[in-house]
Amino acid sequence: MSQASLHFCSECNNLLYPKADPQRRIMVYACRICAYDEIGENQCVYKNDLLTVTKEQLGVINDLTSDPTLAHSDKECPHCKHTDAVFFQDQSKRKETRMILFYVCTKCNSWFTDPEIQTEQEVDI
Repeated sequence: MSQASLHFCSECNNLLYPKADPQRRIMVYACRICAYDEIGENQCVYKNDLLTVTKEQLGVINDLTSDPTLAHSDKECPHCKHTDAVFFQDQSKRKETRMILFYVCTKCNSWFTDPEIQTEQEVDI
């Protein structure tokens, strides 16, 4: 299926809007300023994709290690092997999202996820 796109009037350069032409029984793109219209080749005038797949988002990790409201864990950092990290949950608000925890090392400030729970789905930064 092709995407809906914007069309412009070839006479006055204003935006063309989709409109039904009852005499010809077709959809046309018509100008609201002048009398110009053109037959709509693409019958899709709007597409609302509700199931766009997004990945877990890490978000901003600056100064998280000094946040007193975050819980600490004894998970070992894979970068520096330090055993103190703050953790927080993925902030995306989707029903199908699994609960993923992000850890931020309090020593080197690098982030990681629990290697025991890691799946085939990648994490975006």
